[in-house]
Order: sequence, then C-alpha cells, then structure tokens
Amino acid sequence: MAGYNPKVISLTKRPGQTFGFYLRVEHGEAGHLIRCLEMGGPAELAGIKDGDRILRVNGKFVDELSHSDVVDLVRNSGASVTFHILNEASYKEAKAQGINLSYPKSSPVASGVSKQTPKPKLCYLVKSSSGYGFSLHSVKGEPGLFMMEVIPGSVADKAGIKSNDRVLEVNGENVEDATHYEVVEKIKQGGNSIMFLLVDEATDRYYQSKHMNIGRWLATTKYLPRNPRIINMNKGADGYGFLLREEPNQKGHFIKDIDRGSPAERACLKDMDRLVAVDGKEVENCEHEEVVDKIKKSGNNCCLFVVDKETDLMYKQGKVSPMLHWEEMNDSKSPPSYIEAISLPAAVRPPTPVHEEEEELRPKLCKMERTSAGYGFHLNGIQGVGGQYIKEVVKGGAADKAGLEDEDVVVEVNGVNVEQSTHDEVVEMIRKSGNSLEVLAAKRSVYDQLKAKGVTITRLLLGETYVLVHTAETPEKTLHEDKPETLTEQARPRSSSSSSSSSSSSSEESMDERL
Repeated sequence: MAGYNPKVISLTKRPGQTFGFYLRVEHGEAGHLIRCLEMGGPAELAGIKDGDRILRVNGKFVDELSHSDVVDLVRNSGASVTFHILNEASYKEAKAQGINLSYPKSSPVASGVSKQTPKPKLCYLVKSSSGYGFSLHSVKGEPGLFMMEVIPGSVADKAGIKSNDRVLEVNGENVEDATHYEVVEKIKQGGNSIMFLLVDEATDRYYQSKHMNIGRWLATTKYLPRNPRIINMNKGADGYGFLLREEPNQKGHFIKDIDRGSPAERACLKDMDRLVAVDGKEVENCEHEEVVDKIKKSGNNCCLFVVDKETDLMYKQGKVSPMLHWEEMNDSKSPPSYIEAISLPAAVRPPTPVHEEEEELRPKLCKMERTSAGYGFHLNGIQGVGGQYIKEVVKGGAADKAGLEDEDVVVEVNGVNVEQSTHDEVVEMIRKSGNSLEVLAAKRSVYDQLKAKGVTITRLLLGETYVLVHTAETPEKTLHEDKPETLTEQARPRSSSSSSSSSSSSSEESMDERL
C-alpha cells in the first residue's frame, strides 16, 4: 500500500515525567489514537503527531486489543517504551483497503538511523575581512569546477564546504557548463554574500549511477545559518493576537502588530515575518482572503511556517523556496536516540534502558558573575549573520563554572532571544549587562535536533512547566487583520486534560489515558 510505512520510535521519560501524550479511543474512529501532545515532551520531540495510531507496543501488535490492555502495556514498560506508529491518513487508507497491519513492516533502519537518499547541499557564505576561504579548481578532462584549499575555520569551512565538492549552482544559476572565469565573475557579482549548490563525490556518483539531474529541489538545507520557523499556536478567547497584511511593493503575506502576551507573542512570531505555509500548505501564491480562510479553518490550533526578513533574502538569493526546509523536516526521521529497530517480541526483550550518555533535548540556563578576568569565554559568529556560539571557555572561569561549553549555541541573553541578532548586537547586550549575566544556551547537537523538530527554544523547556501553553491568569488577545473579515471568532472553552478531544461528550463513546 502506498504510504504505508510505520515508524519505530522509542521514548524515555524521567522520574515524575510522562511520555507527553494521551492515548485515546474515540467514537467513530478506529485504532488507538495519539492525542493532546505536550510541546517539548518526549513524544512530540520524537516526531509523533496528533492522530497517529499505535500499532505495536514493545513489538506486540495492539490494534485489536482493548484500550485498557494497551494502557497496561505502556505503563508496565516503565521508563522506556517502543512503539510502531502509523500516521492517521495511512492508517485509514490501510483499513479501507483491508491491509493486514499486523505485518511487521517499518522504515529501514541501519545502526539506529534510517537510510536516506544522499543530497546535494546549499551553502550560504557571508564574506569576512579575509575573504571566503576557498579556491576554485578545474580537473583536466572532467567537466565542472571543484572546491579546493578550504581553509579550516574560514567562512567556507563553517558553511559546510569541503574540498572536492563540485559546484552546481551559484546564486540559483546553473554553472556546470560555465568556464572558470564565468563562475568567478558570478561570485564577484554576488557582492558580500553567496549561495552555492554543491555536491560531494559520493553523492555525485549516486546521481550519475541513477542518470538523474541534480538540482536545488533535491538539496538539504541543514548547512544554512538561517532557516524558516514553525509556529504552533492555540487560539485564545480573542484569537491569536496578530494582524495579517499585504505590504505595498512586496509579494506575500506579512505578520504585523503582535499583541503583548498573546498566543502569537508566546510562540515567538515576529513583526514582518512572511507567512510561507498554513498547516503545511504553501500560501505564497494564494490571495489574501484565501490565506485568511485557511487560518480560520484551522480551528483552535494553527501551525504557521514563517521566515523573517534576513532568512527570506537568503533563500531568495539561492532562488530556493523555504518549503524545501519544511519538506526535508517532514521527510527526516526522529533523532537516533529515539529510534530503535524491533526484532524480538516484548516477552524476551526488556524495556530499553536509559543510557547515561543519552542526550536530553533541552537547553541550559547559565548564570554567572563577572570576575576580574571577565566572564571567561569568547562569542563567535558569522559576520553579518545571526546565530552566535561559545568558544574558548576558560577552565575554572565564570562561564565554565556556570556550565557553558565550547560550541554551545546562544539562544537568549538576559531573557532576550538573540538567535536572529548580529554578533555586534549580542556583544553590546553582554557589555550592558553589568557584572551579572544569564545565558540560555544549548549544545549544538541539541539545538539542531530541536530546530529540526520545529520546537521553539525558550526557558519553558528547562523544566516541566513547558507543558503549559497558557493559564486563566494570562488572558489572550486577538488575531485580527485589516481586511473586512477578521480572525476573531470565539474559541470553544478549552477541555480539561482528561476530557475528550472529539465532538462526543459521552464517556461511553470515548476513552483517554494520560501517558
């Protein structure tokens, strides 16, 4: 069956924590449903989605078991549990076609990581005072130009460029048949920044063996210093709390006038973010009224895919749609620490232990006092591009004692998000902080995994209070827009954590269990 591809996901939880979802059976819906995912919880971070169906628990097929039996299996697993998960659409299609879901089909897994087709890469460079840090080289008898002499620590090196990478495109234009001189001229015309599409030797051989053309539509965005953001919001009593506008002389739909304390502000939506997609559907070429209607049809929960101005310009320079990043995130599997191949039945396979080296997907808050030697770290970044990281932490210094480590990504300084701030702006904030400093940071691996999952990194992820989206004491304001129709319809009263998320109110027609 097309699209039938269960994922195998292993979750672990800390003492006192849940797996971060409700297990439900609902009237009119077949299967054991995932509902009410907690943002930042183990299930949400592992890529489980609302409406997903659980097919197996620790290898045991459960689709035909009772709700209480499945709950017991999960609870008896202890701190770790492994699920076979199928998305809602595939599950319903399988049922409609009479597919036997007990057949143990799952995504191919090798060494804990799903096998994926190799991809060319997009690399964005902003010239420093010493240039880009690479040379172009041609090989006699072979078409094309190749990257050579990539200087360690240079702009090119930090952008993901490797020696022998072949150059396919410069700023969105194919240069495979261009001369050395023509490519150099295109690079010069780019000014102080440039977007390359490159392919390494192994990936090049793969596509040649398949007789496939390589284009930017196949590329990975993981090397880009900026990426679009996923904004998940729950509607308040007065809406989401922002204006949706079309700006003169600018194509697209833009976020404006975000209300203080609103769902939009709490989800880190920013003024002049451009809206790329609503609930995964691209809206760049839609009329304004169509976009408004899509948001209204989202009901009380909406997922916006947005880009800020700098990110938008970077993608446009490479003539790449930001949707490429969305598609890559949806195609990617869960982080390796959450994936496990099931080959033995639960009876002889104990629950997966929590290894000490397993990485917690959460940032860290580092508080420090300035000493006579300063704070004891260097702040590094790419000139002209947001995104700063820690280097040269002095052993025994204030930063070291506070828990900062080399390569940590700086998320907030004294409570202010600095992910999109320039190097100079962050340095100035630190200088103005006086003799005390608070830095919210994350290990590079943790930061990348959270971003790949679309999780907004804030202090709420430090503890279990991150589950709270809003409370009765924090009233929410309107999402309104300056066309005749407005997005201010009243939200339905929020259900309590144990009540049904279906339209039925009968306790006999639906059951749920917090897990």
